[in-house]
Amino acid sequence: MINTPFRGFFIIERGIDVETNEKLQRLKDILKDMGSVMVALSGGIDSSFLLKVAHDVLGNRAVAGTAVSYIYPSWEINEAREFAKEIGVEHVEIEYDPLLDVEEFKYNPIDRCYICKKAVFSRLVSFANESGINYVVDGTNADDLKDYRPGLKAVEELGVKSPLLMAGLTKQDIREIARKMGLKFYDKPSYACLATRIPYNEEVNKIKLKMIDMAEIYLIEKGFKNVRVRCHGDIARIEVPKSEIPKFFNMNLIEDVENKLKELGFKYVSLDLTGYKTGSLNLGVKG
Repeated sequence: MINTPFRGFFIIERGIDVETNEKLQRLKDILKDMGSVMVALSGGIDSSFLLKVAHDVLGNRAVAGTAVSYIYPSWEINEAREFAKEIGVEHVEIEYDPLLDVEEFKYNPIDRCYICKKAVFSRLVSFANESGINYVVDGTNADDLKDYRPGLKAVEELGVKSPLLMAGLTKQDIREIARKMGLKFYDKPSYACLATRIPYNEEVNKIKLKMIDMAEIYLIEKGFKNVRVRCHGDIARIEVPKSEIPKFFNMNLIEDVENKLKELGFKYVSLDLTGYKTGSLNLGVKG
């Protein structure tokens, strides 16, 4: 990691507490020392926030790189494109087909995320090297260390840096700063690769991933802000926050959701009464 000393404190954004402001300034110092970066942009809040700050600090020496693939929510890739265009950042898209490019991926082993991240970030690092960009950086934050994330090993092995983590920024810090900066995505729920909806060792294929993607888009359009459709064979297990479960106490909605998901290819449709939990398929998995 690049060790960057904190260079003094001043209020950067009004309304943000002193500790969070210090972290934000530390982030800016880290990015400035890097000189030029390619931000691995997924369209999520962390990478989008990092891209905005990197652009503010480095100008055209900050570019965005997005892996375009059917394993990512299609709407989130579109949001990545729109955001990069909105702030005027050069945006590089790299096509990625894990089922063709990475033989082990389809078998969905416990270290699937490591295998996938290694392939994706290898492409971004190669592009950055060829383009004279000093570092590829990602949106890993301090809270990401709390869950099973084998992909972090790949990031470390390839020399990809994580400025948010290096600055000590948590997800809540990022949301608070983004809100004060007027970034519209400050309260956006976190999403992830669609393969995370399939239990380990259950084969991944394009059909399942498409079913999951379309089912989640449908539920988002129905007003569910944070939703996962876990795929267990031919069973769809819907996870929404507990606060949103009462929405399903509506027979018309239940029938609509059941019919739509069966139309997409699921044989059975269920609602998880435990509610949405980040990394629920990682329970019991040890890194």
